[in-house]
Amino acid sequence: MASSSSKAKRNYDVFLSFRGTNVRNSFLSHLYMSLDQNGSFTYKDSEELRKGEQISLALMKAIEESQVAIIVFSEDYASSPWCLDELVKIMECKAQNNLVVLPVFYKVKPREVRGGRESYGKAMAKHESNFGMDSEKVNRWKRALLDASNLSGWDLNDGDEATLIKEIVKEISKQLKPTPLHVAKHPIGIHRQVENLESMLNLESNEVLMIGLWGQGGIGKTTLAKALYNANFREFEGACFLANVREDSKDSKDLLPLQKKLLEILLGKELSVFSVDEGINIIQDRLCCKKVLIVLDDVDDVKQLNALAGECDWFGKGSKIIITTRDNHLLTSHGIYKDHIYAVKPLNNCEALELFNKHAFSRYNKIVIRRDLVDGALDYANGLPLALEILGSFLCGREEPEWESALNKLAKSPNKTINQVLRLSYDGLDDEEKEIFLDIACLFKGRCKWDIVKVLDCCNFSTTIGVNVLVGKSLLYEEGGNLQMHDLIQLMGMDIVKQECRDDLGRCSRLWLYDDVRDVLSKDMGTNAIKAIVLCLPRTKSLYIGPSAFRNMIGLRVLIMINVHNSFQEFSSGLKKLVGLDLSRSNVQVARTQFKDFKELKFINLGGCQSLVRMPDLSYTPNLEELYLDKCKNLEHVHDSVANHRKLRLLNLEDCSKVQRFPDILNKNKSLQEIDLHKTSIEELPTSIKNLISLKKMCLSDCKKLAILPSSIYKLQNLEVLQLSRCSRLIKFPKEEEKEEEEEEDLSEPHAKMGFPKLLRLNLQGCNLSKVEFLENLSCPCLQILSLSGNNFTNLPTCERLNKLEVLEVSHCQQLQEIPKIPGKLKRLKANNCKSLTRIPSNIRDVEHVELYSSWELVRNGFPVNDLFMLEKFHCQTNCRVVIPGGEMPKWLLPNKEGYISFVASKDFYEKILGVAFCVVFQVEARPNDLVSNFPFEHTLSDFPYELIVSNFPFELIGYVNCKGTKHYRSLESFDLDYVWLEYMESKDLWTVDHFGPNDPTHFHISIRVCNSTYGQHNELLVKKCGFRLICKPLENDSEVLLQDDQLLDPALLYEVSHEDNPMSTEEESLSKTEKKGLNMVDFPIEKHRYSSHWSHYRNVSPGREMPKGFVLVEDGTISFMASQDLYKKFQGLYLCVVFSVEDGKKEISFDIVPRVNSQRRNELSGTLGSFDTDHVWFQLFTPNTLWGYLEGAVDFSHFEKRYLRFSLDIRVAGATVKKLGYVMQSNPLEDALKVELEKNRLMDPASLLQHGGNSLYYGSHGWKALCKRLEYMHGGRDLIY
Repeated sequence: MASSSSKAKRNYDVFLSFRGTNVRNSFLSHLYMSLDQNGSFTYKDSEELRKGEQISLALMKAIEESQVAIIVFSEDYASSPWCLDELVKIMECKAQNNLVVLPVFYKVKPREVRGGRESYGKAMAKHESNFGMDSEKVNRWKRALLDASNLSGWDLNDGDEATLIKEIVKEISKQLKPTPLHVAKHPIGIHRQVENLESMLNLESNEVLMIGLWGQGGIGKTTLAKALYNANFREFEGACFLANVREDSKDSKDLLPLQKKLLEILLGKELSVFSVDEGINIIQDRLCCKKVLIVLDDVDDVKQLNALAGECDWFGKGSKIIITTRDNHLLTSHGIYKDHIYAVKPLNNCEALELFNKHAFSRYNKIVIRRDLVDGALDYANGLPLALEILGSFLCGREEPEWESALNKLAKSPNKTINQVLRLSYDGLDDEEKEIFLDIACLFKGRCKWDIVKVLDCCNFSTTIGVNVLVGKSLLYEEGGNLQMHDLIQLMGMDIVKQECRDDLGRCSRLWLYDDVRDVLSKDMGTNAIKAIVLCLPRTKSLYIGPSAFRNMIGLRVLIMINVHNSFQEFSSGLKKLVGLDLSRSNVQVARTQFKDFKELKFINLGGCQSLVRMPDLSYTPNLEELYLDKCKNLEHVHDSVANHRKLRLLNLEDCSKVQRFPDILNKNKSLQEIDLHKTSIEELPTSIKNLISLKKMCLSDCKKLAILPSSIYKLQNLEVLQLSRCSRLIKFPKEEEKEEEEEEDLSEPHAKMGFPKLLRLNLQGCNLSKVEFLENLSCPCLQILSLSGNNFTNLPTCERLNKLEVLEVSHCQQLQEIPKIPGKLKRLKANNCKSLTRIPSNIRDVEHVELYSSWELVRNGFPVNDLFMLEKFHCQTNCRVVIPGGEMPKWLLPNKEGYISFVASKDFYEKILGVAFCVVFQVEARPNDLVSNFPFEHTLSDFPYELIVSNFPFELIGYVNCKGTKHYRSLESFDLDYVWLEYMESKDLWTVDHFGPNDPTHFHISIRVCNSTYGQHNELLVKKCGFRLICKPLENDSEVLLQDDQLLDPALLYEVSHEDNPMSTEEESLSKTEKKGLNMVDFPIEKHRYSSHWSHYRNVSPGREMPKGFVLVEDGTISFMASQDLYKKFQGLYLCVVFSVEDGKKEISFDIVPRVNSQRRNELSGTLGSFDTDHVWFQLFTPNTLWGYLEGAVDFSHFEKRYLRFSLDIRVAGATVKKLGYVMQSNPLEDALKVELEKNRLMDPASLLQHGGNSLYYGSHGWKALCKRLEYMHGGRDLIY
């Protein structure tokens, strides 16, 4: 009770208890006024009582809602039963609610109150006369008087009243808990983040925690910290929010006032502190036993943390320290773990719109602004709360022309106020970090991180650490391998460069805009101030470059101009500091001595320059490291200087289709590490290729004329990757023991050794190799990936020397008959579409991932699935996945119709579960655009886009722990007929278990489904069977505890690894246990998780009372229709529309949806829509298989043996009254025959069909609006199919 009461809402700072007009009109009125002036919200009955209230109840409530009570004991105080009841209530709240009680003895002595003397004695005697000598009420009054009079307070008889009042007010200020902080005028998007942070703080724990709120300027770190502080400060013995730490401590001397302020707020008194070091000791000594909440806002130096919150053990148990900063590294260097750092993100689109509207459109502002202007403002702010607030307030009340003008201005130069906030992070960088930041902001934002690092490293920057610093300071972030930054931070960087010289473009350090580059180059305006020019010219633009355009740019270090069609003849000799040159897809005609003065050049990119016919002489660029000439279709010769260059590491000649010869390498070349000759016309490699002694990667894929590889290739001792895929004339790979007759091997040279000692990957797929005997003695001790798909050999050697091989691919080898014993460490075997394959090795069971699609000779020869993949052998792998032809699951699996299992387990039992074996039997109906088994080897499966493969056959495996799911995706290719997907996963990979409660068991769940909701309808995929088995350690005597009558787990699912190697006995045992116990799974809300796992954009709930036109109304909450298989395949999505009303206040609205096929229940769904107190319209989109398909695959019509099936949907809504319910089914356009069948058999209401060309569905807020407009259009009698 005390705990709950302590969290009571505090509406008043001070409650005044007094008696008599003489006190009210003198001392009390002065005290009340002083408290009011000090900002204390004070309750005094004459001021606060409202008409019609019972005064006793109002006073009792006011006492409960106060933090401090002042009792003014005057001469006639005890004569009032009213006052004495107040006193009793005050003392009760002191005991229960920690109410602070301060007595003032006004012209009476404390002993009079304590001992019942003088007026207090007379008053109590009178009360005893009225209520009786032994009255419980009078006894309570006496105890309360005694307790209150023993408290420390003030005695006012003949002293200075003004001085006493000043002392009282000062003490009240100390006693009052900190008041909540102002968070924001419109705290949009704060609540959800506070909940996340409270979970991170672990408020229930006694652990002392430091957490960081990290993000760029203006992102809302301080706002969020204030909200978090307000929500929790009353739970601590002391709380302090130190704002603007960076601003208030510009040097170490300023840290002392911050220490004093921290101590004064937390201890309630001012201490003498003379140095920062002394302050550190005082903080440790005084706060080590005190549970405190501290917020250090805007920290930018580790010295600030060391002075204010150096270690967790400075503070008492349960203390929490929150630090806001722009510098992530500052937090990690202070020892704060990554999982205790919260990256504050921009507002999402809905939150950004709401916040902007709050500032831009007041209640009194009736101006209507076009949506595109609002969208323009939102795009500019890009979710940054500071920008949304400033921009919204600036545009508030302005007309559309002003909006247009303001947005045009902002596109050219950033808002000054926003810019000042963002620039603080830039000002804290060192000189090199500033250069890196400006280069990325102006030239390289959104580009590949490693490309940026490569370019800037050439400029002698320490780019890797520089980029990490910028990321840590919230100026950059990495996304998908690219470096990105907030648009406003980029504008800030661009503005810094523009401010260098606004009136003279030639003096700007960086140029990136077309107009600026054109003016500088065409008018010879360049100066030594220009450091970099980067421009990708649009195809519609042209650019004239004067003959002396670069003459004065002696400081230019990077020149990147892509797609420039003006002819480049000669570059000025002034570019002596140039380190990077990229003129790709431009009109470049290179002379032999083109770059003779460019001694510092480190990379050249002339890729896609169709006018390039010769390569420059690289001896004039002695520091060149990378040369890109890819897609130069007219380049004919590779210059001999390549062979002798001392620093060239990379040479890219990909798709230079006229290049037929690679130059001889006459001497040992120690620099060249990577050569790309992909899609060239190379016919053979020179035997001198052996002299590239540092070569690591060589690509010769799609070299259709390549017929011979010299055996000297085995002398490339550092080669790691060799790509030879689709070299269709290559019918033979040299043997290692072959030696050229004209060469005498010098064994004294270290590089005279044979073999590939460092080769990791060898790709020979799609060649015409009829034999692969070279593998028998191939010395590749490190080879991990071998691709031989699409070749003509019949037998595969044992490859025993490839003892580190992990991946072997032999798919589409139509003549392959046998796979012999495979290397012991192999993890993945792909042998798809091997039509002649009849034998596989017995140790295939040891391979973790096996694919045997379309290898049907195995099945005809009696593929021993139960023998090869026995349970006893199958679980021995860490994780294992097998896809094999066939229609039957291994017998040791327990069939499952629901597609999921669920159970409750204790910690001890969970630790005995090794993993889960599961299986799905599926069939894919062939379609014209399927990747069928007879596609030509020139287009192997790896050539197809990943998305195409995934969209053919995506599965989702979800492991739930106490309703929190971990998703695992599987993309299984499909060719024809039936297949078995069999997999084993270890428990630690399947389920994510945070912790077990001390007593409560944990709920485990695993489910499998086809991913229709994300990838669209997959009518061709049929799931036929599903099964599971739990693999566990021996249970010994635990089984009696774990498998009691309450049925925590069906024992038939368990397989203990100590069982005998007897599949048949295992099966019989499982069946007998099933009969004995029954399959009684633990109740699990799978319907809710099935619904929540679908895309949130498929649902929309908005205020409204009317159903849009075009939806077909249904009665009794049931949608029902019939369909043939041909008609069902046309269905794309079902749109559900429910209009509901809510009465009697706000309620949470939930729903249940039960789909049926011919009365058989299918994929039930349930969930909540939210809490509402007004009428709303709920739109919901479902793909048909999500509702009616087994495991959300296609509906198997053959299972029912009927031409037409009844599809129904029962919808029930709880918490609201359904006013209307309707639906529309979107389909592909129906052929005439289907239309006739539909009308003749009255399968479904024709009005419910929305025929739509293509596969796109309507979803999201814009999609629902578009759907309603289309239905309204059709409702008017004008049909439209597109």
